Amino acid sequence: MTISLHDFLIPPAESARRRGPHDQIVMSSRVRLARNLKNASFPGWAKKPERIRILELLQPAIERLPEMKDSFSESMDALAVLDKQILVERHLISREHAARTAGSGLVLNREESLCVMINEEDHLRMQALRPGLQLKQAWLAIDQVDTALEKKLEYAFSPEVGYLTACPTNLGTGIRVSAMLHLPGLVLAEQINAIIQSVNRLGLAVRGLYGEGTEALGNVFQVSNQQTLGETETTIVERLDKVLSQIIEHEENARATLLEKKPKMVYNHIGRAYGILANAHSISSKETMNLLSLMHLGMDLNLFPGADRSLTDELFILTQPAHLQRCHADRERLSAEERDLLRADMLREHLRNVSRPVVKPSAAGGAKLDKTDKP
Repeated sequence: MTISLHDFLIPPAESARRRGPHDQIVMSSRVRLARNLKNASFPGWAKKPERIRILELLQPAIERLPEMKDSFSESMDALAVLDKQILVERHLISREHAARTAGSGLVLNREESLCVMINEEDHLRMQALRPGLQLKQAWLAIDQVDTALEKKLEYAFSPEVGYLTACPTNLGTGIRVSAMLHLPGLVLAEQINAIIQSVNRLGLAVRGLYGEGTEALGNVFQVSNQQTLGETETTIVERLDKVLSQIIEHEENARATLLEKKPKMVYNHIGRAYGILANAHSISSKETMNLLSLMHLGMDLNLFPGADRSLTDELFILTQPAHLQRCHADRERLSAEERDLLRADMLREHLRNVSRPVVKPSAAGGAKLDKTDKP
């Protein structure tokens, strides 16, 4: 019996409760490897029959891995457009892979910690995901999968340059190490541009919520390596880990300084965000994400006593277009206006038991920053 993607995926409420080191700032860590088969055309050049042949070769090999036991495995042409978009909104597949049809597929493990895209830009795009700052753990997990597959498959590899990939920027190790960061302190303190420039000078890339060419909605930024050639995987992982630790420190300092010097500005942003989210009757996806980011900051600062900070993480998922449509599966495709109305209804319902933010001034006239988040 084939299980549907909807039944397979972890419910958003459960997914939002996952915890990891420094997860007040680092939402998730990801390590992705790009691999191709020897003597086979890359997906962008391959004709449909060859793509299907490669899919039929790779899919069973991945399914048989111990790490992928009881996995969800499907070809992209068998998935509904809505299911593909849900996978994108959960950052399990790329927007490019969601556009793929026959000859492409994916294999996702039960914990949603390992996902392999087949015939995206490369024959294999395998990725490990972890909550919080866990780059090294993600690297060890995906390296194990890669090693097991390399024993069964013959990769396209050059002794001079390493693994061959469709895009030259992935040549060599084929590794892309990234973390998703929530940085409202740096944004409110107007320091984010300086941080981005510093990170870029270190040879790292900073992108928006859904990767290259996307906006940093909800004060969420992706930081990743740009160089894959000339360094070992371990060196790349350690270098990014070190930079992320510095960004975490900058974000913590920005929050502390704002609370010390501009507490009313911080409370005003958080209070207004709560007010709109808890009372609006029509609200867009973009505005929702930006306001949830500020409310999430309020949760981190203990301004919502009794409220679970996983609530904002859950709403961040549920209020996105495809997830909202899924919640109303009994209705035809919703228009943008209908989504805005239903999104507001959902927010009011989920926030009805959350009291307005409570400010507890310290002797200095600000609030005390909670630094109980330990690795």
